[in-house]
Formats: sequence, C-alpha cells, structure tokens
Amino acid sequence: MKVKIDEDLCTACELCTDTAPEIFEMGDDVAKVIVDVVPEDQEELARECAESCPAECIFIEE
Repeated sequence: MKVKIDEDLCTACELCTDTAPEIFEMGDDVAKVIVDVVPEDQEELARECAESCPAECIFIEE
C-alpha cells in the first residue's frame, strides 16, 4: 500500500502526524508521507488517517 497527500488541500492540522508518526511528519507548511510503502502493520492506521482527515487530502493506493 502507498499513501499520498495532496499538498494543495492539506491544512496542516497534524491529525495524521499525531495518529501515525511512522508514516507522516510535518513539513514546512503541510504534512508529508515519510515512507515509500506503508508497512503492513501500519496499513490500518493509514486508512484511519485517510478517513479521518478533515481536508480529505490523504489518498490510499492499494
């Protein structure tokens, strides 16, 4: 699984970085994905972040 963030939509609320710091970190202005492929044991957290994101800017690629 891969995760992408649409940086034009991200509001830097930090929900994803707080929920899954192994996958996301804050950049200068927006959140960034820090893994090329989401580890299998973190996939559920990645889905949770995508579903919970208030800006709807996190996209999952299976």
